[in-house]
Amino acid sequence: MRKLALLLAGAGLLGAGCGTRHQGAVPAPHRTARDVAPAPNRAARAQAVQVTVVDGDTNARIRGARVTVGRRSARSDGRGVAHVPLRRRGALVTVAAKSGYDERAVRLSFRTRPKSTIRIYRRSLQWTMYGADARRTQAQPDLRVRPPFRVVWSRGLGSLIEFPAVVKDGVAYIANAQGTVSALDMRNGDVVWQHPTPNGKMASSPAVWRDQVVVHGMDGRIWILRRSDGRVLWRYTVGSPVESSPVVVDGVDVFGAWNGTIAALDLRTHRLRWRRAGGCKVTSSAALAGSTLYIGDYCGRLLALRVRDGGLRWSRSVNGRVYGTPAIAAGRVFVPSSTGGSLTAFSTSGRYLWQRSTGSYVYSSPAVSNGRVFFGSYNGVFYAVRASNGATLWAHGTGGPISGAASVVDGVAYAGSFAHRILGVDARSGRVVLDFPHGEYVPVSGAGRRLLLHGYSRLYAVVRR
Repeated sequence: MRKLALLLAGAGLLGAGCGTRHQGAVPAPHRTARDVAPAPNRAARAQAVQVTVVDGDTNARIRGARVTVGRRSARSDGRGVAHVPLRRRGALVTVAAKSGYDERAVRLSFRTRPKSTIRIYRRSLQWTMYGADARRTQAQPDLRVRPPFRVVWSRGLGSLIEFPAVVKDGVAYIANAQGTVSALDMRNGDVVWQHPTPNGKMASSPAVWRDQVVVHGMDGRIWILRRSDGRVLWRYTVGSPVESSPVVVDGVDVFGAWNGTIAALDLRTHRLRWRRAGGCKVTSSAALAGSTLYIGDYCGRLLALRVRDGGLRWSRSVNGRVYGTPAIAAGRVFVPSSTGGSLTAFSTSGRYLWQRSTGSYVYSSPAVSNGRVFFGSYNGVFYAVRASNGATLWAHGTGGPISGAASVVDGVAYAGSFAHRILGVDARSGRVVLDFPHGEYVPVSGAGRRLLLHGYSRLYAVVRR
């Protein structure tokens, strides 16, 4: 019986192996294509979004910019479009970067707008501080816009504009005499934000550093505002009016005050790096060349200070108070003297070179470009002199005293005067190319392909006609 059972069991197994159906067997389930799960394919699930990268000043599309969304990135093509594959579409931080431009990060909503645009700005086309650069040359060599002009917008600012706007990433920042700081959209002049300073008065330009606007007040305070909305991030009390415009060196704001101090304020730690008591009123802004700061005072001195600790490298005298700001170019420092009625040139090592007298106050900070120095005098004359020896190249009367700094853009030298006009002169030939019927102190600043002409209390944005 045992042998018979084993034989029957073996036959059963053999039958099952040959496909014979048995009452106790469970048939294999039938699978359709719908029941079979596909192999994972991440690339197939990723959907590309389009990000167009545009130059914010010129509106030109930018080729070769790297666009990064999360861990995914792509470069923009000849049409400025980057195709970035994403596994999910949502509101995501998008970063656009290219050499020569400031990197920009914005949050884009790809769920509702899979095709978006991001604007980035060429670093060389900005005007982020008084004097256009840390040397205070008052010249912007990379801007290519000159008369004839067409006004594209104007904006009243409520009271006197004594110092020029600074411009960064499509926004102009300017302070008026009543202490109101305004941020204006360079495209249309719309007010982005305004910050009124309580009991404030301002007689200097702001400066842009990272995501902050640095403002000096005649109320004796340094104000640090957030660029995006003008909110006060923090402030520092100097205790004396500050009329010099900021120069920011590696995150340190250097300035002079009426009480004769020159100080370096660390914008990261909110503490002074160093403080120098000079004893004479300072309205001049500091100019920087290498590791040396140059600043004037009411004792008629030009001080050359170590940027690291404020230590004195050398001091030289001119023939009267220094109200305006020195300009540095090609190894020379050009120093205006208000009561001395002159412009004096030194080498950056302190050697006297020459002096040019006008017979009237020289409040005007000079502009320097291509071996020429441009400045105005209270006698109403706008001068161009040779940087090497001070010889006159040309001179034009403006009809009223000149108090504000000169400026040079695209080969044209500008001066504003109390005759309520801005004069533009071809820097090389001396030919007058602009006579704008509004002006008072400083003449121009700007960015990209657009200049800002400064009237008494109104800004005018102009482009080439």
